[in-house]
Amino acid sequence: MNRRNFIINSTAIGITSALPNIASTKINFTAKRKIEIDDKVYQNIFNKSLIKEPVIIDSIRLVKNGKVFIVIVRSKNGAEGYAVSHPKFMETLWPVFLTYVVPPFIGIDAREIENLLTDVYLFDSNYKKQGLLFWVPVASLEFAILDLLGKVANKSVGEFFGGILKTEIDVYRASEKRGNKPEDEIEYLKRIVEPIGAKALKFRLGARMRFDDDSTKRDLELIPLVRKTFGDDFTIYADANGSYDIPMSLKIGKLMEEYNYGFFEEPCPFDYYDETKEIADKLNIKIAGGEEESSLRMFKWMIEHDVVQVVQPDLLYFGGLIRSVKVAKMAQAAGIDCTPHMSGNGLGYLYVLHFASFIPNCGPHQEFKGDDDKVPFVCPTSILKAVNGKMTVPTGPGLGIEIDPDFIKLAKEVKL
Repeated sequence: MNRRNFIINSTAIGITSALPNIASTKINFTAKRKIEIDDKVYQNIFNKSLIKEPVIIDSIRLVKNGKVFIVIVRSKNGAEGYAVSHPKFMETLWPVFLTYVVPPFIGIDAREIENLLTDVYLFDSNYKKQGLLFWVPVASLEFAILDLLGKVANKSVGEFFGGILKTEIDVYRASEKRGNKPEDEIEYLKRIVEPIGAKALKFRLGARMRFDDDSTKRDLELIPLVRKTFGDDFTIYADANGSYDIPMSLKIGKLMEEYNYGFFEEPCPFDYYDETKEIADKLNIKIAGGEEESSLRMFKWMIEHDVVQVVQPDLLYFGGLIRSVKVAKMAQAAGIDCTPHMSGNGLGYLYVLHFASFIPNCGPHQEFKGDDDKVPFVCPTSILKAVNGKMTVPTGPGLGIEIDPDFIKLAKEVKL
């Protein structure tokens, strides 16, 4: 029975009879909806009218303290914006940032950030470099510019994207382990879930882009065990990181359906689009994906063809908030959620909170991998800690935090 004609059987036996059903239904696209999705690719979404005077970018610096990379953008009027980049990738990509990303932004009005993303894409044929290795540096700069503009306007980032809809965000705690014994994973999940009072979690399946007898044995034991451990009212997601082929995806997916999981992330390799669609068509559980995607047009195709029912642009891997919001708008036109993937470290959880504050279709829970970035900052409007499964979005100007000035002073300039 496929997603198109699936009807929930309220008399189903077993564990599913005691749980609220959270399966998706097949999207029936009309020509009008396809046009609406196409329009979202080109729609301007950043409200630059909140700032009346030009904000000319005078300098862009990259500094490093320990493993922490900080982008500092300064306007000709002396205002500054800051953003923390992804430490693992910027360790390798800082030459890309300084050589191919920074130049087209110097001397330009920061209010034109949406157009500047097109300019940097074309600069020095950067479109030939498209992918995570290009878009992480772009995202790092974009977040710093958004922080700058927010401080100039005395507005939180969300105000530039239509206004803040909510300041309390439900989070799910994500496990980053794989290959451990099921009972060990259960104990680990308890340790990371219980201190923050989370009502949802995500754990990993498969062996990362492959599977074997040991990983399959673990998966088949762990899926029912997590449900048994955390109970019927707990929301559970699982991520295969592209581990399976179609037959194994269907086997694992049907077991997840039996235990009423929320979504099945990346069942097969992320760029196996036809295979992912076939899996989605044959299962009733929502298929999630998009973490490694770098093309807006590819996201459009995936949404139009119901390849995934939860789209997951990574706010750093995909190039920042503006491009990710365009994906969310396309998903909204299709009636599906856009729940961003959270990169580890680099204050990724802060960026996710801002995104979720103004996106109406961000899904019930946002990914949270912990707050151990070791970046010292103050935030007057939020403790930026998860309490009772929720985090409060900073509402101060820009990103709403101030990085410790002494930490920045001790940082070393990164130069070519």
